[in-house]
Amino acid sequence: MTDDRIQALLREIELHRGDQVAIVTRLREIALASGPAVNEEVKYGGILFSSGESFCGVFSYAQHVTLEFSRGAALPDPHAVLEGSGKLRRHIRLLSPADIDEKHVAQYIEMARQAVDR
Repeated sequence: MTDDRIQALLREIELHRGDQVAIVTRLREIALASGPAVNEEVKYGGILFSSGESFCGVFSYAQHVTLEFSRGAALPDPHAVLEGSGKLRRHIRLLSPADIDEKHVAQYIEMARQAVDR
């Protein structure tokens, strides 16, 4: 589901942090393809993905993009890529499009989506 707010955020990222737009675009594709009822919305300065409830979000910062998981502390971390020490959330820091495959991002998105579908 693409709306004007998402397109405006993508234009803003491209304008100010152009090298990150490829990362954000690919993360959106993976998250939206992770299930038939996945929705996206702009919230908290990023793009949140939900399937009944929020399971992950993509946020562009000055030097990197993070993929944040609402219930990341409960996710298995077979590739030791989750960062953070909070009670609930974890994230994966991405510096280049290659990090998406190298850090097995699709697997983590799938695990996070499945966790909210239970």
